[in-house]
Amino acid sequence: MTDTPKSEGIATRVRNNFLTGLIICAPIAITIWLTWTFIHWADSWVKPYIPARYNPESYLKFAVPGFGLLIAVVFITIIGFLGKNLIGRSIVNFGESILRRTPMVRTVHSSIKQIFETVLQERSTTFKKVGLIQYPSPGLWSLVFIAGDAKGEIASRFDRLGQEMVTVFLPPTPVPTAGFLLFVPKKDVIVLDMSAEDGAKLLISGGLITPDYVEKTTPVDA
Repeated sequence: MTDTPKSEGIATRVRNNFLTGLIICAPIAITIWLTWTFIHWADSWVKPYIPARYNPESYLKFAVPGFGLLIAVVFITIIGFLGKNLIGRSIVNFGESILRRTPMVRTVHSSIKQIFETVLQERSTTFKKVGLIQYPSPGLWSLVFIAGDAKGEIASRFDRLGQEMVTVFLPPTPVPTAGFLLFVPKKDVIVLDMSAEDGAKLLISGGLITPDYVEKTTPVDA
């Protein structure tokens, strides 16, 4: 009976050491797995289109992970470079004009292009701000990513009502890749100081990872 506290102490230390090791190893293992999965996914799409004489795997006895991804990056960069000059831009415009004349395809192409132009625009602030709104009912607050002010017909309709609206994206926990697009009165959105990355961490962790916050103090005039 005198050995019970000592045994419990050893068991507690072993458990704590295991949890500490899990905290260290799990993020590293998951990051490596996700990176490796993405590389293989890119290779599976690109490698079949690489001629055999240019594929190093045709001469080697082993696979070269990441070669397809590298080719894709180089190819996209070259397309971007060519698309900036007059000749390349003419070719791109000609190709897009064909897509715009194709039923069904033109709708998909124009929508995807508009999304990428908005998200990847260098000066765009889309989804870079995090806020809080009362959802799904008053008194309950949900974390949202602010896309920007409402535009087009939606903004015009609400302007007639004297309301300034913003577009927000409400993602679920713990997988923020799906969610709801909401139009909320600007006055009802509490804009937070945390970055979009910190907001994503908070969502994915289910509230377990809370970003550090230093409250801003307003200087008092002497």
